[in-house]
Amino acid sequence: MTTSIDPALIARLSGEFTALGTQMGVLGRDLDLLRAQVLADTHRTAPTRTPDVAVGASATAAASAAPSATETPAVPVPPPGPVPTSAPVHGAVPPGISGAIPVQPFAHGQFPPGGAMAMPPYGSGQVAPQWGAPAPPPGWRPPVPPVRRPPVARTPWWQREGVISRVLAVAGVGVTLIGVVMLLVLAAQAGFFGPVPRVVAGAAFSAALVGAGMRVFGRAGGRVGAIALAATGIAGAYLDVVAVTAIYGWLHPVLGLAVALAVAAGGVGLAMEWKSQPLAVMVVAGAAVLSPVVTSELLLLGFLIVLQLSCAPVQLARDWPFLHVIRTMPAVLATLGYGAIAGFDRPESDRLNWLLAAAVAVAVIGLVTTVPVVRRRPADVTASLAFAMATTPLLAVPALFDRTPAVIIAAAYATVLLAVAAQYLVPKLRAVVNIPGHTAMVAAVAGSFALLEVCFRVSDVHTAPIALFLVAIGYLGVAGQRRSRVAAGIGGAFALLGALGFLIEADPETLATQRLAQANLNISTVLAAVLALVVVAVAVWGIRKLPTMSSGDTEESMLWIVASAIGLYAVTAATVSIGVASGAADGFVIGHSAATIVWMVGATAALLYGLRNLSRSPAVAKVALGSGLLVTAAALAKLFLFDLATLDGLVRVAAFLVVGVLLLVVGTRYARAFAEAGTTRRRDDEEVR
Repeated sequence: MTTSIDPALIARLSGEFTALGTQMGVLGRDLDLLRAQVLADTHRTAPTRTPDVAVGASATAAASAAPSATETPAVPVPPPGPVPTSAPVHGAVPPGISGAIPVQPFAHGQFPPGGAMAMPPYGSGQVAPQWGAPAPPPGWRPPVPPVRRPPVARTPWWQREGVISRVLAVAGVGVTLIGVVMLLVLAAQAGFFGPVPRVVAGAAFSAALVGAGMRVFGRAGGRVGAIALAATGIAGAYLDVVAVTAIYGWLHPVLGLAVALAVAAGGVGLAMEWKSQPLAVMVVAGAAVLSPVVTSELLLLGFLIVLQLSCAPVQLARDWPFLHVIRTMPAVLATLGYGAIAGFDRPESDRLNWLLAAAVAVAVIGLVTTVPVVRRRPADVTASLAFAMATTPLLAVPALFDRTPAVIIAAAYATVLLAVAAQYLVPKLRAVVNIPGHTAMVAAVAGSFALLEVCFRVSDVHTAPIALFLVAIGYLGVAGQRRSRVAAGIGGAFALLGALGFLIEADPETLATQRLAQANLNISTVLAAVLALVVVAVAVWGIRKLPTMSSGDTEESMLWIVASAIGLYAVTAATVSIGVASGAADGFVIGHSAATIVWMVGATAALLYGLRNLSRSPAVAKVALGSGLLVTAAALAKLFLFDLATLDGLVRVAAFLVVGVLLLVVGTRYARAFAEAGTTRRRDDEEVR
């Protein structure tokens, strides 16, 4: 055995160590770059402590002895062994890997603590793959954390731009107009100056304010002040005209109203030119609020109606919803207030006529000015709201008159309003008139109130249910024909009012007691009971035609049950009232016997109808059979609990015989129908087999 060292081996080992040192230098630079990237990601997120799993005890000691204060994620390293000839696949762990060591820089050519490791032969400038982690997709970038914007401090309303100026302007308008009123009214009461100086001073002051506003409007930042000055001046001039007409009497009322209309129209025209809704609102509101201070006579209604009329043209050109309400509300409230006062004072007929004229004017202006607006802007609900307010005075004023004129006024008004509402139910008319649904609904409700007033004024306590039931039949018929929920709701309301009036006259105690029945029931009760049956029939027909009602569901079953119960009560009231109204000695007894028989006849008809449609329409048959059985149970209960104790003689015998025969007929038909159904079912089963 030779002990000499082969020089070739030494040279070969030297070359290998030189190559290994070069590779370790490249690895050190790559690890420095990786450490910098990991630290950058760690600073962007919350620091977390990741435990290291080392390879053997030496790796654990090296990880615990790391001097860095911030723990960094570990990267897996290969175990000592032969150098692989190719790079490992991303996400695959080479054999023998059992842990990881912390990423720390070390001197070139040195191994990390815990032993040597072999590295794959990566070229210079290449980043070594991370074993155990999948490769990111092409173009992947680390997620950017959302940027949290600091909360924006809200500025208090009184520090916002233009708020204080507007508040001061409105306050200035109010205070200045109060001063004008004091000049026109309080100075006259105290005897200061004369009438002419007061009026001239008010007019000159108003003109000066309007002129100053027009001068300031064109300057920078002068819009708010100009609007306030012009609104004060125009409203002051309007109050001056009211004082000249109502206090001093220098102008005839017609001429005074014409001058007031010109002043208000001028103010509204200026508001349209400046495109300023606040100007129009302040002019109308200021004049309307302070006019009652100048005068409280009935002429005040004329000046308020002038304000309502003067703003009508602006609604066609401008969508100013606040002006709709402001121009309508003063006239409506004043008319209702005067009507309430007239209801207590019983004024002369002339004042009532003027009050009626004012109510008609408010209603006509409300209708005539609303229709063009909603035709141009169908979504303008505010216009319909103003129209609803305008209808209220003419609905209240007829209560101040006697029966005949009140009926004429209410009937005429109901005709007009219901005609406006009816056009919406006819497709051809709806396309021509082009009034939206909310306006038609307002007209329908207001017209219904007028019609309700007609019903109460043309009838008394005994006949009011008849009138209400007749109106309910009309509405419910329209609801069924046109499938209108609004008409169905109004018809239901009239039917409910009629039912309440009917129950007052024919309550259960009256129907069960002969003495009370003979005292309260008459031919009007008979008519009301018959009309109640018609209302029930039309209501069932109309409600079943509504889009929300489907055949055979729970709602339809409940409808039939409620209709059956109401129908039974109406039949009982009708038969007992007929017996009492006939004047016979046993009329009350005969009426109850007839009621029981009619109950059973109706139950029999329902059961037979259900059995006939058992195979063709199971849903309809189910409802009919259920209603028939319920009525049958009710008829038997009445027969044994009431008739047996109340009726006597042949009447009681007739009731039991008729009911018994009908029960036999129904029972036989019931058994036959189900036997036929069973035979048909067995035949079908045999054919299937």
